[in-house]
Amino acid sequence: MEFIDYYKVLGLDKSASASDIKKAYRKLARKYHPDVNPNDKEAEKKFKQLNEANAVLSDPEKRKKYDQYGKDWEHAEAFEKARAQQQQQRSYTSGGGPFTYSGSSEDAGDFSDFFEAMFGGGGYSRGGFGGRQQARYRGQDYNADLEIHLRDAFTTHKRTLTVNDKNIRITVPAGIEDQQTIKIKGHGGPGVQGGPTGDLYLTFRIVNTTPFKREGANLYKEVEIPLTTAVLGGEITTETFDGKVKLTVKPGTQNGEKVKLKGKGFPVYKRSGQFGDLYLTYKVNLPQKLTPEQERLFKDLQKTSL
Repeated sequence: MEFIDYYKVLGLDKSASASDIKKAYRKLARKYHPDVNPNDKEAEKKFKQLNEANAVLSDPEKRKKYDQYGKDWEHAEAFEKARAQQQQQRSYTSGGGPFTYSGSSEDAGDFSDFFEAMFGGGGYSRGGFGGRQQARYRGQDYNADLEIHLRDAFTTHKRTLTVNDKNIRITVPAGIEDQQTIKIKGHGGPGVQGGPTGDLYLTFRIVNTTPFKREGANLYKEVEIPLTTAVLGGEITTETFDGKVKLTVKPGTQNGEKVKLKGKGFPVYKRSGQFGDLYLTYKVNLPQKLTPEQERLFKDLQKTSL
């Protein structure tokens, strides 16, 4: 009966931590899972080896015995006989891993002869009618994109998505960010043999056709003002994201000067009633064509300039 190097199966060495074992098992189980490799006998064999290696190395008692006897496991038979009889009555668990084989006990559920001899007993618990219970595994996670306009992201609203011909009603929180991903629990692929359903990971794509630039919860916008208003001061009306406001422009306002409107920015994500700020940059609109009278006035002004 051939010795099986469980560390080698998982691509690890004996110094591997419990976390290393769990990560390696999850990664390889995804790769060789029967759902990913249908009708692939080699992948099926590899997947069985991974489950077996994980069952041993993720169990502190089994790992200790495995590390202690290793290739000399046959000499431990007498010493372990009593404990093996007890272990035959225990249910197999995968050590927390989400991927286990869902095939029948006849064609894929059994452990190797090495496992049976060293640890004693079947890998699955017996059912009430003497049949072996099939393993459960978690459903596949889904990934999807949802495109919404920046104006829609300004308020909390409902959306209906269709995933695998099923309509899902979701709430989009105000202030959602471009490229932000949220998890919708339980809306992924179905589990097998009673395993948990996977999750849906939804990434938002925010389309902006407004004159506002968004950075987090703050908004930025350019506002054109006439030269006379910039020089003499005055009152203007401008658009914010949720309506119009009147602003007083102080005399002598320079081109590129900025003002901040506190609380007139974008909603802060999942913080009800909190908003960022709106930053306005004044762009002085210089006249391109002057009437004779305007030209005369500017010339008179030029004479008085220092």
